[in-house]
Order: sequence, then structure tokens, then C-alpha cells
Amino acid sequence: MGGRRFLVIGGGVTGLAAGVSLLDEPDAQVELWERVDRIGGKIAGSRFAGLDDIDEGADAYLTRVPAAVAFARRLGLNDLTAPTDATAAVWHDGLHPIPGGIVLGMPAAIGPFVTTSLLSWRGKLRAAAEPLLPRRPADDHLGALVRQRFGDEVHERLVDALVGSIYATDTDHSSLAAVPQLAQLAESNRSLLMAGRRARRTAPSTNGPIFAAPRSGMATLTQAAADDIRARGGTIRTGIAATTIESDDGGWRVDGERFDAVVLAAPARAAAELLTGVAPGAADELRAIEYADVIMVRLAVDGTAWPERLRGRSGYLVPKPDQRHVTAASFGSQKWAHWQPDDGSQILRTSLGRDGLPVRHLDDDEAVRHTIDEMNLHLGLDLQPTNISITRWFDAFPQYRPHHHERIARVESGLPSTIAVAGASYRGIGIPACVADGTRAAMGVKAAATGADGILT
Repeated sequence: MGGRRFLVIGGGVTGLAAGVSLLDEPDAQVELWERVDRIGGKIAGSRFAGLDDIDEGADAYLTRVPAAVAFARRLGLNDLTAPTDATAAVWHDGLHPIPGGIVLGMPAAIGPFVTTSLLSWRGKLRAAAEPLLPRRPADDHLGALVRQRFGDEVHERLVDALVGSIYATDTDHSSLAAVPQLAQLAESNRSLLMAGRRARRTAPSTNGPIFAAPRSGMATLTQAAADDIRARGGTIRTGIAATTIESDDGGWRVDGERFDAVVLAAPARAAAELLTGVAPGAADELRAIEYADVIMVRLAVDGTAWPERLRGRSGYLVPKPDQRHVTAASFGSQKWAHWQPDDGSQILRTSLGRDGLPVRHLDDDEAVRHTIDEMNLHLGLDLQPTNISITRWFDAFPQYRPHHHERIARVESGLPSTIAVAGASYRGIGIPACVADGTRAAMGVKAAATGADGILT
């Protein structure tokens, strides 16, 4: 008879990666359901300021983590680009270049921290004392670790500003394990400064850019994955929201249709509702995962009014104590060479909101007013946008509280072998992590649904 039937619930990059992997099995029948009318999840782009496909969410993926690089290559995406050599800053009573010699904001070299204008002399002396401090007891609190080792200034103006921007989080309430690079250093070393210095010296030399993106926008990646699924016989159905999963003689009946295995590539809360009847313990654990909202505002401003002193900057981060609503701003036309409108406008993107800084209550006028007022304050400008767009990413950033990974281990132990959860809510935020997790989940349910002879029948 025909191959096994697999269902993927969720059409973001995680679900698409799972669908692509599932179709590697001979004769596998794969369906992907997405509740909204488009695929891509939190990856989206649209025409703005006369340019096609300006990203409304993530604008690149990390190349030092191989999953997204391999995925793009597999999908035949060759027209890739990288950011310019423009550099980022931190705003604290003015713009300060981000010092070199850091590992996710944590000092890993002495020289740049002696000369940086971002830290006071008191903050520098506090950070310099780190190698003299005793080992900190093992714990899974990122903020507590960095404050104890380097002091409040390094934590607030660098680590929290950088990591908090990536994850829309408050690192004083975040899991250290969610940042594996720092967690590994903390686990095996007394001094994080000395460990960071050794890690930088011994790291293999890497060629090429740290970030990459399709020149036609990040949505090209998800569209290419959807095209691959359809071309190989898979089915993608948009505008369909799964509501029930029930056990059915060794398989699963989802809203009346039978499948041999299911990948839930959906946020934790949505997955919890579907799992209530078949894995109630796992569902309860997933309901406890919290989320942060972010509003992305895109602006186009007259390029002739853009000051020379900001040339060569890719944008800036705002430390938590200095935040009102804006947490980060990107100078898109200086970060990306292909984001340069013919009329010379500058495209800017700002992020509003994070864990502990709610923005859901803001209407469009308020979001734009806060964006312009705060950027004017930060940059000493009088911005007069010629184009504006707003994208609301509600419940977009799962928050990895301390011991999050132990929670996910309990979830997995409570799931049947032919059901898997995957995505940003579970094992990592970011496109490479989501691609890797979708692929991992697909391989797991394929193995579980395969007969003893190793062949899907």
C-alpha cells in the first residue's frame, strides 16, 4: 500500500523545514496546514518606499550555525547577500560604538573595554575584577551570572542590550542555557573573561560574512521551501486551523483525517490546546510558557536630511534602563546595500517592546509617535517620514525562563513517539534553530512511524 501519511501543523520556517525533510522518505504523503492565509510565519516582507520585499521581521540568518545555510543551499537559493561593513552602537546618553572583543556582550578582551566610552570608569574597574572572583555556583539565571561576574553596567549596557534585542527578553528573568555559548563558558570555567579570551584565540578562522539573506528578502526562503514541498508531491493548505487530535488505531485523527504521525510546528499555547486530550501533562507544561509582543515600524526619511555623523552606522540598541518603548533601531539602507530607494531615502526599522515592556495596547498612531519621538531624542534629529508601515508581532517571542530546557524535556517525555513539537518555543529562537528543530522533529516521527524493516509501508 502507499506510504505513511504525515501532517505538519504550522507553516512557518520550522514547519516548512519539517515538511521538506519528511518528503525525503520514499512514498511518504505529507500535508502541511497553516491557520492563516499565507505561509512563512514570522518571516514576512512587502513593498516599501518603492522597493520590493523589505523585511517586516527577521532580515537575515546566522551563517556560523549551519542549519539555515544548508537549508538555503538545498532549496537552490544562490542569490544571497550580506550586510555592509556598517557598525552598530548602543545608545546611553548618546551613541557609543559597541566595543570589540565581546561574546554576546560579555567582555572577552581587555583593550576595547579600557577605551570604550560606553562604560564609566567605575563600570570598567568592576568588570576588570572578574578574573579575581570565585567561581559562581551553577545556576540557570543569565542576568544573575553576568551581574555577579562583571557588574551592572556590563550587564545592562551590553549583555542585556544585545541578548535582549535578539530574544525580546529581559535577561534578568532568562535562562542561561538559552544562550549556549555563554552557558558552556560558565559551566567549565571560573573566569568568564579569561575563558572568552581563550575561546576567541582558539576559534577556527572563518571566512565569509556572519549573516546572510536572499537579496529578494527573507520570505524568499520560506517560499522556496513551500515550492519544494509542492513540487515533490506534498500538500500545503492555508486558512485551516487544526482543532482536535485523537488517537486512532496506532495513528492520529486530526479534525477527522487520519495520519500516521504529526509534527506540531506551532507556538506552545496552540500546541497545548491540541495535545490536551492525548498528552495532558505535556499540554500543561506548554501552557506555562510565556511570550513577548513586538511592534516593528518601518520608516522612510529624506536622505538629504540624514546627517553625515550617522553614515557608516547600521543602527543602535537601547539598554533596558534607558528604554521607553523603542528597544532597537536599524538603519536599513546603511545595513543593506540593496535597501536604497532611487530617490535617496533612508529606510529605518525600529523594534518596540520586549518581555516586561508591553506594547500590545498601543494603536498605530501611538506606535509611530513613540518611534519618532524616541529616535529624535536618541539621534538629535527632527524625523519627517515620507513612508510608514507597522507590523505587529504579538506572542512572537517565547520567553525561556530559568530551567526552560528541563520543562521541554518533561514535555518530550510525555509525548507519544509519533507526535513531536518543534519551533521557537522549545529549543532555540532564530532561523537556524527553527530549521534544525523542524528537521529534528521530522526525523523523529519518521523513525517512530517506520516499520521494523526500516521502510515506510
